Amino acid sequence: MSVTYLEAIREAQAKLLREDDRVFIYGQDIAGKFGGAFKATKGLAEQFPGRVLNTPISEDAMVGTAIGAAMEGMRPIVEMQFADFSSIALNQILNNAGTQYWRTQTPCPITVRLPSGGTKGSGPFHSQSMEGIYSHYPGLVVLTPATVEDAYTMLIDAVAIDDPVIYCEHKYLYYHLKADALPTEKLPIGKARIVRPGRDLSIVTNSAMVHEALAVAQQFSADGVEIEVVDLRSVKPLDTDTVLASVARTGRLLCVGEAFPWGGVTAEVIARVATEGFHLLDAAPARINAKDTPIPYHPNLWSEHRPNAKTIAAKVRQVLSE
Repeated sequence: MSVTYLEAIREAQAKLLREDDRVFIYGQDIAGKFGGAFKATKGLAEQFPGRVLNTPISEDAMVGTAIGAAMEGMRPIVEMQFADFSSIALNQILNNAGTQYWRTQTPCPITVRLPSGGTKGSGPFHSQSMEGIYSHYPGLVVLTPATVEDAYTMLIDAVAIDDPVIYCEHKYLYYHLKADALPTEKLPIGKARIVRPGRDLSIVTNSAMVHEALAVAQQFSADGVEIEVVDLRSVKPLDTDTVLASVARTGRLLCVGEAFPWGGVTAEVIARVATEGFHLLDAAPARINAKDTPIPYHPNLWSEHRPNAKTIAAKVRQVLSE
C-alpha cells in the first residue's frame, strides 16, 4: 500500500490530534465533507470533533487567533488555501508571531501550512514559492519538505517547536509523489540531505526542484558525469555545513529554486559558499530560478517559466565548461 505526499500530511495531522490535546487545525473550509482546498484535512473533523475548525475568509484573523491560542498554551496548525494568500497575514506572522518570544519571553508555537509552488493553469495568484520571504525575518522556522517521508516527519516536528513555523508543502507533489509506507526514521530539522552523491558538481535545491535535479543527475550519469544533489529540507535554519562539504567534494555549485530570482534561498546559499568556502570552488557558483515575471496561466508558458530538467541541464553544462 503506497502513501502519497498529501496523505502523509493528513496522517501527520491525525497523529498530532490523537496524541496531543493542545493541537487544533484552523482554516478555510477545512471541516466537514470538503476537507480543505486540497483535502489535506479530509475526515479529520469527524474523527476529532471541535478540533478542526472552519474560519472566516480572513488570513489576518486566522493567524491572529492562532497566535492568541498559542500564547495560552495551544499548538495550532493554520492551513492557508494557497501560500500566496498568506501575504494578507504578513503583519501577524512577521511582526507578531515572529517577535513574540523576543518581546515577551512567551513562546508562540504556531505552524502555518502553505500549499506552495506552481501547477499547470494556477497562474500568478496560486503558484508562488514564498520561503525566501519568510526566511528573511528573524524568529521564524521555514521548512520545505521534498519527500513523502519529510512531509510526514517534518510536520510532526514543526508542531513540537516553540517558535512559529512556516511549513511549505508543494502542491505539485501532493499526488505526484508516493512512498511505500510512512517513515519510521527521520532527520532533524535544520539538517540537509545528500539525495544523490556525486563528484563533478553539486546541485543545491529544495522542494519540488529536488526531483528536477535528480532527473538531470540521472541524465548526466549516462555520460559519466556524477552530480551530487543536496536537498536543503529546511531553509531556516540552513545547513551550511552540508552544503560546504558537498562543494568541497565537487568543486562546482549550482543552486536551483522555483521562487523568483531576486534574493531568496539560492542567493543566500551562494553568498554563504562564496564567503565561507570560496577556496573550495573551481568555477564561479551559479543559480537558476523562475523567471522574474508574474507566473503565467498557460501550461506551456508555466513550464518554461519555472526551472525544469531541460533548463537545469543547460546550466549544468555551462558550469562544467568553466
